[in-house]
Amino acid sequence: MENPKDIEDFISEQKLRLIQQPDCASSLYNLGVALMQQGKFDEAIDAFEESIVQGVRMFEAFVNLGYIYFKDGDLDKVVKANKRAVELEPRYARGYANLGFAYLQMGKTDDAIDALEKALELNPEIVQAMCNLANAYLQKGDIEKSLEANKKMLELAPDFSLGYNNLANAYYMKGLFDEAVKHCDRAIELGFEVHPDFLKILEPHRSKLRKPKKKAMPETAKKKSIRKAKK
Repeated sequence: MENPKDIEDFISEQKLRLIQQPDCASSLYNLGVALMQQGKFDEAIDAFEESIVQGVRMFEAFVNLGYIYFKDGDLDKVVKANKRAVELEPRYARGYANLGFAYLQMGKTDDAIDALEKALELNPEIVQAMCNLANAYLQKGDIEKSLEANKKMLELAPDFSLGYNNLANAYYMKGLFDEAVKHCDRAIELGFEVHPDFLKILEPHRSKLRKPKKKAMPETAKKKSIRKAKK
């Protein structure tokens, strides 16, 4: 529903259904989704909360509430909403992925890793969860696991610019500066805005790569030099 008119028509349809059946959880949920797409977050929260009251397993409503709370910057509420989602549906990968992201933002690295690993166990192809897991490993100082997660992520999404930036950071921390420069440059090629401080840190290593290597002296020239030296 990218067309604003389509969203308005959809909202009108859901409201009409709710006049006929005020306790319809699915109509309340659908209304919340449409209002959220319009950026009417307060109204969307009301619709989602009412759908939870009227419905039985409205775990997706909790995840959408978590999204709105994240927009408001309330990470504690994001965690609570997504916890409720996975309590209602323990196999809901997206709920664990969102929970892991929230923990990562809060600096709760171990909790983030647990949640993100669970998300990827349920769905190994969530690119953003793999990206966040790589960052969590990096925060914890486990560079090898961070590299491994980033490489898996780029197998899933070869043009994911953030992944190359993450790899650049991991390689830098490992002391592999040439690799760090290479992956940083690839991130830039793909449109990622690398942090200026990181670019500044990499500049001496990039400068070394730019310097032309001295060509080895051919063997015949070496012999001539030796003869001249003897004379």
